[in-house]
Amino acid sequence: MAVHPFRTLSVEETKIARDVILGLHHDVVVDFREIYLKEPNKDGMKEYLDLEHAAKLSPTSKRPPRLAKCQYDVVGKDRIPEYHESVVDVDSKQRVKHEVIGKEHHASLTLWEFQILIEACKKSELWQKAVAEIQLPEGFELVVEPWPYGGLDLDSENRRYFQGLCFAQDTRNGNADSNFYAYPLPLIPILDAHKKEIIRVDKLATGGKGDPLTGKSHVERVIDHCQSSEYVPELVPGGLRKDLKPINITQPEGASFKITDESLVEWQKWRFRVSFNPREGAVIHDVHYDGRSVLYRLSMSEMTVPYCDPRPPFHRKQAFDFGDGGAGNCANNLSLGCDCLGLIKYFDGVVVDSAGEPRVHPNVICLHEQDNGIGWKHTNWRTGRAVVTRYRELVVQFIITLANYEYVFAYKFDQAGGITIEVRATGIVSCVNIDPGKTSDYGNVVSGGVLAQNHQHIFCARIDPAIDGHNNSVLHEESHTAPWDKATNPQGNFYEVKKTIVNRSAGLDAAPQHNRVFKVINPNKKNPVSGNPVAYKFTPPPTQKLLASPGSIQYNRALFGQHHVWVTKYQEDELYAAGRFTLQSQLERGGVADMVKRNDEVTNEDVVLWSVFGLTHNPRVEDWPVMPVDIFQVNFRPSDFFTGNPAIDVPSQKNMASVLVDDKKDCCATGKL
Repeated sequence: MAVHPFRTLSVEETKIARDVILGLHHDVVVDFREIYLKEPNKDGMKEYLDLEHAAKLSPTSKRPPRLAKCQYDVVGKDRIPEYHESVVDVDSKQRVKHEVIGKEHHASLTLWEFQILIEACKKSELWQKAVAEIQLPEGFELVVEPWPYGGLDLDSENRRYFQGLCFAQDTRNGNADSNFYAYPLPLIPILDAHKKEIIRVDKLATGGKGDPLTGKSHVERVIDHCQSSEYVPELVPGGLRKDLKPINITQPEGASFKITDESLVEWQKWRFRVSFNPREGAVIHDVHYDGRSVLYRLSMSEMTVPYCDPRPPFHRKQAFDFGDGGAGNCANNLSLGCDCLGLIKYFDGVVVDSAGEPRVHPNVICLHEQDNGIGWKHTNWRTGRAVVTRYRELVVQFIITLANYEYVFAYKFDQAGGITIEVRATGIVSCVNIDPGKTSDYGNVVSGGVLAQNHQHIFCARIDPAIDGHNNSVLHEESHTAPWDKATNPQGNFYEVKKTIVNRSAGLDAAPQHNRVFKVINPNKKNPVSGNPVAYKFTPPPTQKLLASPGSIQYNRALFGQHHVWVTKYQEDELYAAGRFTLQSQLERGGVADMVKRNDEVTNEDVVLWSVFGLTHNPRVEDWPVMPVDIFQVNFRPSDFFTGNPAIDVPSQKNMASVLVDDKKDCCATGKL
């Protein structure tokens, strides 16, 4: 059976692509960065999907080619890497596209490049001299944590740099997981990636309010005022709670979902496919509900985390966690019974090393069902009968660890035709050293000697709708107080609903004061009950937009953070809100701001929505040593898409595993619970 065009590249397919590239580059060194599925062009894919959904696929049906996107460096005699991107047809074993990327752009980071920074520090006399000026207490070891360099200053030479944030780890407890973030050091080594040398050591200010931006005020024994802040269970002071009893998620008759071909998911009335790539992580394709098309593609496109500390070099501290290094590359291997509960289906990814050798990246996506409270309920007050259903969701989840932070991304499908995009932020806040007894305008002191800097997390989800087909329009709907009028509003209680079609590609914003709701409509199909076009709607979260000053490097390289919603016309390979290349960028190129500049007609067209939301994170002491999750959701729900509540047929069943807690008896001890 032929592999589905949306299915993640296998190890065998990845090897074929690697071998094709190696065969085209003789007498040079090839360092691979990524090899992953290049999704088929949409026009060809629509033809294939029409046949698939009509059950008309046959062995002779035309199928889109299996393509591999290959990203790699070519290192010649000058020993300076030249970045290439190629597309290989896996079936024909031919390269069908090749591009040499100009030196003005930098390829995303790889984990093997991080090791180069660590090794360079060990060899650098400059670095060793800087470290010697700081007196670490006995039993503490230096930790260098690689980070992207950030946006290049306007007068900087455009070379490829890495930097390291530095900490000290207390080894006296013998635990390798002891929290080194509690002991930040005011040093940053800067690596020239091409020379593989430490070229500079930035020495950081540790002052507080009233101190100069560049003042170096710390003493030699810079972590003497820091204190232990442990989070691993065996080191938590006072131990763990003893009064928490188990909650088990049981599904005695098995899961309600079905998986075919390691990519097709069928659950209730939903049908979609799941893939995985090193930049976006989990991607959802070809979403249908009860045989009707809802989405062509859904993914997290980008995330930027700019920090507000103006002291150099923190003005450069801004990560693009999808573009700089790839969310998929940082995906966790999810653990059974910890990250997902109940009956679980895991999906694997495939990653490559610098030699292009592929390996399975196991359990990077988990799929499970969960109960989320009441779905709908009504009680007939005359008879006392209550009909109540549970709100069950199918969750596609992946989790990434980016040095100190964790992000949990989930796509949740419910029984009423709704889709929720959810992001949870957790992990350890990024922190720097601060002198004893001082406070700062640039963050909050969360532990002795530890300043957690103020920052933002700005996410962008890419929604490629197909509401009963690919020709859609976007409108926003607002509710306004209507003026008093003797004829139309004599008592002043009427409010007016205003609908505005988005005719041209644009950036738009949330307006909670007007209950602004965005709808993706199919203008060619009417709801037989309401007469309105069939639609899906979402209300953009009115979170704060990018706070960096217009014209600044932080602002210019994250133009997608200017608006909550972007509407663009579909074009091939436009997947990334901040553009293809974010590492060390000074200006967003090829992102949504450039897409909107085309001023495309977007009515009754193939449109794409970009939903921007996030967190302005001014840390609390309660965020230390590991922050409780902050949760953000975007709800994409049917609006006049159906002729009634699509979950009306969900069974109303009493859960017989639920029992009463008897306050007079220890029922847990007697086995009643």
